[in-house]
Amino acid sequence: MRAAGGSVRARLRDLVAASDPGLLRLAAGLRTVGAIALTLAVLSLLGADVRHLVAGAIAAMVSTFAIREKQRGPQAVTLALGLVVALASVSLAAVLHSRVVGGDLFFVALIFCAVYARRFGDRGTTLGLIGFQVYFMSLFVGATVSALPQLWGVVAVAVASSAVVRFALVPETPAGILQRLREAFRARLAQLVTAQLALLDAGPDEIDKALQDVRDGTARLNETAMMIQGRLEEGTADEAVARLVQRRIADAEIAAERLGLLLLTARSAERADTLTLHLPGAPVPPGGRLPVQEESTATLRRDLEALRLLVLRPVSEDLGTGLAHLRNRLLGYRDEENLPKASPAVQDVFRGVGEAARAVLGLRIALGGPQDDTDDTPSTARSREELDAEDAAIDAGEEAAEEAPTGLQRPTTRAAVQVAVGSALAIVGGEFLSSQRWYWAVLTCWIVFINTASTGEILVKGYRRLLGTVLGVVAGLLLAGLVGQHTWTAFALVLLCVFAMFYTAPLSYTLMSFFVTAALGVLYTLLHTYSLSVLVLRVEETALGAACGIIAAAFVLPVHTDRRTNDLLVTTLDRLADVTEAAIDQLSGGEPAELLDKARDLDQALADLRTATQPLTHPVTPLRARRNTARYVVALLETCAYHARSLAAMAELLPTHPSIAADPRLRRAGRRILGNIGMIAARVADGRAVVEVETGASIAALLESDLPGSSRYGRITDRVLRHLQRLDEAVVGLARPLKVPVATPKR
Repeated sequence: MRAAGGSVRARLRDLVAASDPGLLRLAAGLRTVGAIALTLAVLSLLGADVRHLVAGAIAAMVSTFAIREKQRGPQAVTLALGLVVALASVSLAAVLHSRVVGGDLFFVALIFCAVYARRFGDRGTTLGLIGFQVYFMSLFVGATVSALPQLWGVVAVAVASSAVVRFALVPETPAGILQRLREAFRARLAQLVTAQLALLDAGPDEIDKALQDVRDGTARLNETAMMIQGRLEEGTADEAVARLVQRRIADAEIAAERLGLLLLTARSAERADTLTLHLPGAPVPPGGRLPVQEESTATLRRDLEALRLLVLRPVSEDLGTGLAHLRNRLLGYRDEENLPKASPAVQDVFRGVGEAARAVLGLRIALGGPQDDTDDTPSTARSREELDAEDAAIDAGEEAAEEAPTGLQRPTTRAAVQVAVGSALAIVGGEFLSSQRWYWAVLTCWIVFINTASTGEILVKGYRRLLGTVLGVVAGLLLAGLVGQHTWTAFALVLLCVFAMFYTAPLSYTLMSFFVTAALGVLYTLLHTYSLSVLVLRVEETALGAACGIIAAAFVLPVHTDRRTNDLLVTTLDRLADVTEAAIDQLSGGEPAELLDKARDLDQALADLRTATQPLTHPVTPLRARRNTARYVVALLETCAYHARSLAAMAELLPTHPSIAADPRLRRAGRRILGNIGMIAARVADGRAVVEVETGASIAALLESDLPGSSRYGRITDRVLRHLQRLDEAVVGLARPLKVPVATPKR
């Protein structure tokens, strides 16, 4: 019974870890709700009225979610400075309460400064956010000069409560977050193996869903790997440990993605295109399920289950010989003599299982330290030796700083000007709708500019906020009717809405807006200002604020979606060229380079591009052909990134892997790929550029030696050739949707 209970708890733990990597959303929700609850408890003991309770709740929420630093020391300094900014903000709001024009002008200036402060990093962003939100809170509760002493006390209690919750009740350390992110990576890797197992057994009616699950699992695994990358510097003891973890995470990610592709190929009548794993809705390659009766299929199913168990079992529970037996069997598939009798495609899957098991072994060693090797077979011992040699070869490198834009070209300066103009329009329009609650339009205009960089992104965010607000009004009506004037019941509902708001914010902006509006309906009830007309006015002000933000983004220093996506596309192509060139150079015998850092830079550039294309791929967009083109281009780039990452991973094996050696002929093969990437980037950057993408003989043909009787491939493995060939095909494939001419192959 204890074992069964532990198994259930472990499954639940893995499920939570996979759904919320690092428990970041859960911690943010608990921390914010805890700060609000503590603030309300202290203020109620001091005899504060409802208006001050509402002010304290808003101030506590702002001073909690605004902090962005990862280390506890800088967080404490920023929180102390935030108290000073908050006190100044509430004082100015109270002084300007009766001065309509002066107050409006100052509010616009404050908004400009708050956005402009983002150029100074996390601390500038936090202080600007606190200054704006506390000023808004003062308008919401009607701050006056006579009430300033009480409001100062409320703000001080809120900031102190936020500090107590952050540093004592719900503490957070970079090392702890990184540890939870590692667990999330392990859980998501196991989920991906489960999806691949379902792909193996899926029938004709289930194959589309199974393939989509594999796509989603691959994307979620990459997302977690990127989150770990962003926490390595602060969460590890030294740079060597950080690079070791980074290396093992990358190995596991690449091995898992390759295993999915090999499974898809084994089910198909022909080799599956890597694009199928990255393009939503791509047709399934022709073919059927693997024969259920075949012994190799049953063995493969058993070994995928064993791989999933190897991923899921924590190092601390690695007891007995059972798990060692599974590990040894899977690692044995790295040797040709251990492969079962099956078709070449199915044997490739077994090889992929062996490489995935090696990656999992490296991950377990990197995260859990040395393990018992008394039951190792020769294959396992060889894998350990390779991993040890790779670990010893890891070295740190330096990154070159890029030149940052200046003046109005700087994103923070441009956004500050845009949001100031949009807010001025929102103030004027909001005053026409309501002289009492015009600030809701300003708040919406401010929010739609946060974390957006183009007109299209602002349009989509404004639409989502308006939709969430309309739905939240309906919920607010129901909640307000339920709670009536029961103060603490209302605050309990507000706390639930706040937790839901922070827990769902990274998942859905519409849901976040819904919970915000529902909570406001309850707060209006507490302030005795609740009515249907007030909530309808909230919708009108939200629509006005979104419209003002869109107008400002479209006509004031605009960054059109096409320009934004083109800039990011060029950056992604440049990063792709960097990774490919460095990997090919190292595989050709060049000096070692920091390939993993370059590969992660490519992943980040691709993630930025994927975000920027959301306005083009949104379901409501009327430009269907453009949406399909954007999806196709991003999928092709994801395919290119997969093969470039694989080449980088193999290049890093050169010093330690006996079956891989440098071959100078690769430079000749890579010259065409790099030239084509450069041509496409030049055409995207300048539509008038006269360029052509070159095609011709296969990569393998380019490696043919000029000397009669010499080996065609030398010691370069078939896998390197396959990745180069697929990368070459994917790069040429980018030419058609991007309207880059393709040269006729020379005879």
